[in-house]
Amino acid sequence: MPQHIFSDYDNAIRHLQEDLLTMASLARQNLEQAMQALLRSDTDLANTVIAADSDVDELERKVDQIGMEILVRFHPVATDLRLIIASMKISTNLERISDHAVGIAKRARKINKDQPMQEVQWLEPLYALAYALVRDAMDSYTNHDPVLGQALHAKDKELDRLHKQLGRNLSNQLETAGTRSDAWLHLIFIARSLERIGDLSVNIGEETVFLESAKDIRHEHRKQAVDPNPPPQ
Repeated sequence: MPQHIFSDYDNAIRHLQEDLLTMASLARQNLEQAMQALLRSDTDLANTVIAADSDVDELERKVDQIGMEILVRFHPVATDLRLIIASMKISTNLERISDHAVGIAKRARKINKDQPMQEVQWLEPLYALAYALVRDAMDSYTNHDPVLGQALHAKDKELDRLHKQLGRNLSNQLETAGTRSDAWLHLIFIARSLERIGDLSVNIGEETVFLESAKDIRHEHRKQAVDPNPPPQ
């Protein structure tokens, strides 16, 4: 293969990874700002998140375009093929994380129209864990760390536990909320978005495991939950 072809290939891979990391940074920023908009009753910050989502969408399109061009033009194999596929799948999960951040920002904006709710602070522990999952998921990718990627399942279980507990508390409040029932309902949906962000982060970790070891661990934790002591092979 001519030297310039190698150069084009390396540049395409580099641009793919750079765009993916930029996308991850923006998605995390959107999540952080959306929750701060809620916790600090900052409607301007909520509007910033909503406006910034288009940048994440555009980066997802770029990652997909570059990935497809590499596949068609260079026919990568082995580790490089897994890199392209994993990067495109990770970008999809990052776009969905950003979408949830936008949903949180929109609900925060609606809550902020009325009197401040001290109870929004109830969501802070759930948010802290969801944010940590996003951070660790991308750290597993950038540091080529499949062990960290696989460890996200355990953290996500804790997030699920917190979400169920918080959901019960919020539902109890909703039953007697009176005129503020809409606000409590928004908090329930925000909590649900944070739980889904945990799931999407786990997906990113699973793609890292696939990238680094060619092992597909999707659904393995579900099988273990059904049968924690499978019979020997």
